[in-house]
Amino acid sequence: MTEAWVRNKPGMASVKEMPLLQDGPPPGGFAPVRYARRIPTSGPSATAMFLTAFGAFAYGMYQVGQGNKVRRALKEEKIAARSAILPMLQAEEDERSMILL
Repeated sequence: MTEAWVRNKPGMASVKEMPLLQDGPPPGGFAPVRYARRIPTSGPSATAMFLTAFGAFAYGMYQVGQGNKVRRALKEEKIAARSAILPMLQAEEDERSMILL
């Protein structure tokens, strides 16, 4: 296809004689170009994860404290039972040592 046929100007000698046909935007302009990176948010937010982790940690520390109280009470009970039975055990040991002498 020749330029003369495209431009409907027969007998043109040079490209410089061709009329200018410049493309332009459509009426109303082009649609805006989306150039920002928009990643959809899925899952819990950072604040929600932090609060959940803090809550789990706080509950675990509470349970540790309750376990320490129970263990301390059992230890005190054991010491009290041993101190209560100590005079009887001492008397038996004294009696046994008296027999051997």
